[in-house]
Amino acid sequence: MHQDDPGAEANVSLRPVESTVSGKSLPAIIEHAGHGARFAFEEFFHAKIRNAHTRRAYRRAVLCFLQWCEVRQRSLQEVSPADVGIYLDELEHSVASKKQILAGLRHFFDGMVIRHAIALNPALSVRGERYQVQEGKTPEITIKQARKLLSSIDTDNVVGLRDKALMSILIYTASRVGAVARLKLKDLYDTGDQYCLHFLDKGGKSREIPVRHDLQSLLRSYLQSAGGDLDDATDHPLFRTSIRKTKKLSPRPMSAGDIGRMIKRRMKACGLPIRLSPHSFRVATITDLLNQGVPLEDVQNLAGHADPRTTRLYDRRHKSLTRNIVERISI
Repeated sequence: MHQDDPGAEANVSLRPVESTVSGKSLPAIIEHAGHGARFAFEEFFHAKIRNAHTRRAYRRAVLCFLQWCEVRQRSLQEVSPADVGIYLDELEHSVASKKQILAGLRHFFDGMVIRHAIALNPALSVRGERYQVQEGKTPEITIKQARKLLSSIDTDNVVGLRDKALMSILIYTASRVGAVARLKLKDLYDTGDQYCLHFLDKGGKSREIPVRHDLQSLLRSYLQSAGGDLDDATDHPLFRTSIRKTKKLSPRPMSAGDIGRMIKRRMKACGLPIRLSPHSFRVATITDLLNQGVPLEDVQNLAGHADPRTTRLYDRRHKSLTRNIVERISI
């Protein structure tokens, strides 16, 4: 076991210095581990991880752990499985967050082993806490609530038409809000027998989803009000921000955050719980289709899930069953 007394270790200065690889400041523990460690560090964060959200989460996890090691005067080669285990035990995070941190550390140290910066991966043998998810955390919006929300929107102006069309896409395609925010005018097109929407989804997945007739009509009304049409195949954003309270649209595309705030405002205005979010539509659509007996595989394909277990996390059908059971308790 390592001692926490800095005097017990070799008197090596761990001041951050400039990287000779990228010109950016790297953690001192990486700098002093040599060229292989510097190469593996930058390879891991700038080449191996392409998803921005994963990169951000893993960078935070790794940098916090490396800082913890520096405070205890560990060199990179001295980091042990015990260090990783003690670090995780000290964190006041949820089990899910700890598992994510451990996954990040395992991947990071794998790269260090491959580049011969260290001999063994200290995070590989560390076991995470048991964590089994039966149901996702996202609250479901009911069919009645969704209908109430859509009917509450005034469509006498382009902003109202935009908001109703946008929420209808979330409902009728089960798409994620980020994918909807990335939609361009050219992503809505006629395939000959129907209109389709092309989504660039999570993980770089490319998906084409048919547009149902009522949604097509709503999109046509919105685009005509915005000065376009269904066949305007340009790179301009499909959904644009509004200019304050003028009921006019700006050239700027709506971000996922813009969409989330708009939906929160609409929900609050019609008296729906503020805990609901854009992702609640996805939960409702998946649950509704499964409740109608649509095969899990078909619902999985619509949702764009690689694993059917992920689709099941969105299924809220068992809630009514649980409620029926507890109502029968005769005490």
